[in-house]
Amino acid sequence: MADDVLNYSQPGPFTSLNVTQLKLIEGLPDNPIGICAAAQSLVIQPADATASGIAEDRLAEKNIRPVSELIAVLTALDPSPLHQARTTDARVIGTCRHFATLACAFLRARGIPSRARCGFGTYFLEGRGVDHWIIEFWDADERRWVRVDVEHLGKHYVECTEDLAPGEFLTGGEAWLQYRQGLVDGQMFGVAGVDYAWGPAEISGNTIRDLAALGKREMLPWDEWGRMTDAYEGKTGPDYDQLIDEVADACSKGEPLALTRLFASEELAVPRHLDG
Repeated sequence: MADDVLNYSQPGPFTSLNVTQLKLIEGLPDNPIGICAAAQSLVIQPADATASGIAEDRLAEKNIRPVSELIAVLTALDPSPLHQARTTDARVIGTCRHFATLACAFLRARGIPSRARCGFGTYFLEGRGVDHWIIEFWDADERRWVRVDVEHLGKHYVECTEDLAPGEFLTGGEAWLQYRQGLVDGQMFGVAGVDYAWGPAEISGNTIRDLAALGKREMLPWDEWGRMTDAYEGKTGPDYDQLIDEVADACSKGEPLALTRLFASEELAVPRHLDG
């Protein structure tokens, strides 16, 4: 197994668990899909939380980055081990990113190489790529990364949410490369439910967030740093597009040296105020 694959079997800053929390996941299934399904049952989307009558002041939970803090919320609501079924109001409020990051933390705690990926699901709205997070785990027998939509396991958006087919999910970088090659319309990529967050800047933003996730910094979907805000406001030009080309290529190839160099670059590194 390559060094870069082995690296993803170890937790990062946002996926580390303490000793007490490790005990809470001892009852999780042994197989990766079972672990992902357990993570799925721990999170509720903000809109669903509101519809279920969960107190509005709990909506701030969606801003939590570290899994250890997500688990602290979960255990405060219900101290049961995390493999046990939970009522709706005993789940932490979060987004697709939280489903993915919890699963990633659990898989890494079991020594299973895994990583969260930021990009776009192509199966929610016809002809569009919708902002979304999934996970990948390394299948040692098949020697490949298996893509799993943790949030939508068991649902019927696609034939197999536990092993997404090529093109059903595009990482930010994959979408960017297709956009730059003229294979897709950049205006068809963005955030469901709003009119303004669509276009190439949404793709470049998710390309940078995916780079951060490959560096074990699984950021929130609305975190912005570097020149991302300028891109959203239409203030960047060809030089920035060329930088995103480089990031997209590195993320696609998964070359450790190139990724490490980009993680550390001034324009792309996650700033300290967001890194916790």
